[in-house]
Amino acid sequence: MSSSWGIDEMPDQSGRTVVVTGANSGLGFEATHAFAQKGATVVMACRDRSRAESARDEIRASVDDPSLSVLELDLASLDSVRSFAETFSAEYDELHVLCNNAGLMAIPRRETEDGFEMQFGVNHLGHFALTGLLLDVLCETDGESRVVTQSSGLHENGEMAFDDLHSEASYDKWDAYAQSKLANLLFAYELDRRLRAVDASVTSVGCHPGYADTDLQRRGPEMAGSRLRLVGMKIANTLVAQPAGQGTLPMLYAATADEVAGGEYVGPGGFMNMRGAPTVQSSSARSTDEAAAARLWDVSAELTGVTFGLK
Repeated sequence: MSSSWGIDEMPDQSGRTVVVTGANSGLGFEATHAFAQKGATVVMACRDRSRAESARDEIRASVDDPSLSVLELDLASLDSVRSFAETFSAEYDELHVLCNNAGLMAIPRRETEDGFEMQFGVNHLGHFALTGLLLDVLCETDGESRVVTQSSGLHENGEMAFDDLHSEASYDKWDAYAQSKLANLLFAYELDRRLRAVDASVTSVGCHPGYADTDLQRRGPEMAGSRLRLVGMKIANTLVAQPAGQGTLPMLYAATADEVAGGEYVGPGGFMNMRGAPTVQSSSARSTDEAAAARLWDVSAELTGVTFGLK
């Protein structure tokens, strides 16, 4: 690929339907804006309808006649995930790209509506359930469809604590985040293996944004009430991070580039893989552990009650 791949190189998306989770801010907003510019019909899957509608209106002000809609999705609630999938499937008969993008990072310990540790529940289990519930429409869409799951370079620090997935015995916010991001890649790769095994027309790809300036870094300090950490994060974002628009390029490349294959991992190719144009990269040895991936798949299906019909 070109070392300068950007929005201009993104293929035309006219006639394609895309779902972006967390579309109202940060990477999700930038991805939604880019898809809309390229002619896609974009469903903005967001927890806060008011913020999502404001983001939609902002994009409408800068893109000529975009096709945008807002559907509520709270990844911390399996009832909400099911409701979203039912509504989407009733209103749309095609889904070309599912961007599993929304997430939380390094927050104080909280639990989802269903009793899951919040980072594992939102970042992994919510997206696992969403993907499974949308799999039929993905498979029935003409041509190739893709599922793109947003991970993080910090997945390299992650370990799957299968004996304490919800951090009930002990909790470290960064360990929990790293575990959730490792789970994202284990899921992305295992999904692709299972799709290939049944010769499905859907591929699964993992990606990460590098270090991008988004609200993700701010949420943890805000929830913890730490003004000092919040100031530190803002300074780091200003001095080191790349803009959110640049950070969303790996997800866009993973979602649209012809040369991307299922089971690949896309991230920035510049300094320490924290910035720069998107490239296909290697992920950690733990992320390619097929036994761990199969175990995580089974546990996730049991916890969410969502089965994919894939062996």
